[in-house]
Amino acid sequence: MKVEQHKARISVVINTFNEEKNLPYSLRSVRPWADEIIVVDMHSEDSTVEIARKFGAKVFLHERVGYADPARAYAVANATAEWILMLDADEVVPAPLSCHLKRIADDDRADIVMIPWLNYLLGAPLLHSGWGPEQDKQFRFFKRGMVEFTPKVHHVSKIVPGARVLQLAYQPGMAVVHLNYVDAWQFIEKLNRYTTIEAQQASERGEQASAWRALYWAIREFLSRYLLKQGYRDGWRGFYLSGLMAMYRWVTYAKLQELKSTGGHRATLESYKHEAEQVIASYGVEVP
Repeated sequence: MKVEQHKARISVVINTFNEEKNLPYSLRSVRPWADEIIVVDMHSEDSTVEIARKFGAKVFLHERVGYADPARAYAVANATAEWILMLDADEVVPAPLSCHLKRIADDDRADIVMIPWLNYLLGAPLLHSGWGPEQDKQFRFFKRGMVEFTPKVHHVSKIVPGARVLQLAYQPGMAVVHLNYVDAWQFIEKLNRYTTIEAQQASERGEQASAWRALYWAIREFLSRYLLKQGYRDGWRGFYLSGLMAMYRWVTYAKLQELKSTGGHRATLESYKHEAEQVIASYGVEVP
């Protein structure tokens, strides 16, 4: 008698904030094969939630914290399937990749799968610069309990010791397509938010800032991406990405120095208020 093979259930979890333009593409790429779709939204001000519900997703709300990472653990906790795929709203899964992931889950070949990411920047995919699909592999497909979550920005999760990890090689159709950064403004806006969070977390860990350290890490970031990771092969996009990521390091240390030296934005505002009052007091009369 033929024994029927166990079919593993898969939950896709997507974190969102004002993603009405991107979310339909992501949902359309997973609805044909996912057993469950979970959308965790940070109180979007557009039609993101309505779109998610239209596609049959289960929607949960999470406080708005300025970046998606803290909501990922919450999204995973609300998923019910044995296997989980974590996506952002601007990420799309090709059909060949979905079929391959389903076979891996059904055959129980691994506990965690490292998937290549095909990252687009300013209208075209990057193949190098540290963002190429062979350079950027992420463990976003995993069995429940095989990934631990942390509150650190860009370091949201780590692999549980002893987990079986399978690395997928990149080939067309076998990478998550990340439709990232439509313009430089979007990159810089996100850079501003994330460097603030990273500086705050570094300050809480007791890290020290200095001009020399900022210079070192900025130069290292640029040279690593543009030369070692062959960003020059991505043309002008590789050059500017290398420079923008160097700026990311520089700005993070600038904000850390600000926190250590001045106490931050509010403290500086108070000091300016005091200075303004001192100047006004020099008139020798009460100025309303």
